Amino acid sequence: MKSLKKNAAIMTLTAMLAVTGCSGNGGSNNPDAASSNTSHSSDSKATLNFMTQSSVLAPTDPNEKLIFKRMEEKTGIHIAWKNYTNDVFAEKRNLALATGDLPDAIFDAGLSDYDLLKLAKDGTIIALDDIIENQMPNFKKVLEQVPQYKAMITAPDGHIYSLPWIEELGEGKESIHSVNNIPWINVEWLKKLNLKMPATTEELKQVLIAFKTQDPNGNGKADEIPLSFINSNGGGEDIGFLFGSFGPGLNWDMTLVSDDGKVSFAANNDGFKEGVKYFNELYKEGLIDVEYITQDWNTYIAKGKEELYGLYFTWDKANVTGMNDKYEPMPALVGPSGSKNVARTNGMGFDRGRMVITKENKNIEATAKWMDQLYDPLQSVQNNWGTYGDETQQNIFEFDAASQSLKHLPLEGTAPAELRGKTSVGGPLAILDSYYGNVTTKPDDAAWRLDILKNVYVPDMKAENIYPRVFFSIEDLDRISTIEADLFAYVLRKRTEWTENGKIDKEWDEYLKELDRLGLQEWLQIKQAGYDRNATE
Repeated sequence: MKSLKKNAAIMTLTAMLAVTGCSGNGGSNNPDAASSNTSHSSDSKATLNFMTQSSVLAPTDPNEKLIFKRMEEKTGIHIAWKNYTNDVFAEKRNLALATGDLPDAIFDAGLSDYDLLKLAKDGTIIALDDIIENQMPNFKKVLEQVPQYKAMITAPDGHIYSLPWIEELGEGKESIHSVNNIPWINVEWLKKLNLKMPATTEELKQVLIAFKTQDPNGNGKADEIPLSFINSNGGGEDIGFLFGSFGPGLNWDMTLVSDDGKVSFAANNDGFKEGVKYFNELYKEGLIDVEYITQDWNTYIAKGKEELYGLYFTWDKANVTGMNDKYEPMPALVGPSGSKNVARTNGMGFDRGRMVITKENKNIEATAKWMDQLYDPLQSVQNNWGTYGDETQQNIFEFDAASQSLKHLPLEGTAPAELRGKTSVGGPLAILDSYYGNVTTKPDDAAWRLDILKNVYVPDMKAENIYPRVFFSIEDLDRISTIEADLFAYVLRKRTEWTENGKIDKEWDEYLKELDRLGLQEWLQIKQAGYDRNATE
């Protein structure tokens, strides 16, 4: 569930890739497979060539995953995979696209809206409208249950070119996606130093000073890191959460929406300016991790595992400092002017570009059958999180044959991302709120996170609206991406400089002029038009 980090850069995609086959074991004696009405010998199976990506923790051949073994037995369709690890997939995919050799489909494709429209325009991928309508009853049922998703996957030309990933977990402000970068504070250190949970930005500064100077980990070394984050524009590990103490706050795409539907930019208001000044105060006190600019995820979690942080930011502490009682979510803080706000992300459990079919596919019927199985409720739940009945490793679920439902098992200290990376398959799927209590239970970590959001952060969320998942035209996407490539980089560069040199007052007017020169006003116009158009659909 971890939230996903997105780039705005345009990928020029002109053709597809060659896929070579991998053999796989299609056998299974699990309840899920036993429910299939049809059995198939390996000789009678249709074979499709797919490209995909997977975690470095997962088998190199996706057919070794129990989920795909059961899929093969249930559908009678064998997939010959060309699989790349997540870290190199985009590069390999794009390189392959340029060769002009096409697979039948790309699974877990990671394609942006721009990619989809470009590939559709040049005929590389095919429209799925008729396929969905006539050959995919499971997915069609999802779209009938929640009609908004059909509108969201329909391109500006009226066609559907890709299958989505849908994960509903809570609605509105209580959606699990409302806050990405939760601040986790070391309550063990607070207790040892007889400090209370900070309630204001000034109290937080004093707490961080104590963390730096009073050896709260008791090892006699000055190795504590009072505050750490990964420097980005409101990303999952960014310090951006704290901007809510000074104004409307910051989210990853810097797009804020007022209660009357006016779109604004998150990094050109007085609250942003005052927040950066506060970061400079922390920097001058030596409270910020010296590696905040350069550290990557692996460095970040390595220090987290050593419990060196006083305060850090991430989606789920289990992935950084472990699921223990040493860190708790820090509530929103009151700023110097009395502001207290939790900015909502523009996130939701939805991704348009999870699977596409190419023009070279000669077996649409088999492909449609296999894809539709992905939207069977029990199948979707497993694809998203993992499976049951695996005798070789820890399981995510236990299967209740009587109720035909899946119950999440305790993680038993295992990091959720690690276990799911080994066993889940991702790709297109749909998990609706109505499934909980019927098809599956909520994951313990999700239920826990939802409870945190509801009790700690939702009361301080002021914004009633988020920016929706607008499907822009290729022309608008072209302009948005071009503008954001320079605009967002400039904002982050200046924010970083000002955090360290404190010159924001002197350079603020020049900064605002540069934002406009980089296209901010055009960006706002396109965004506003998209919001208004979405509101009328």
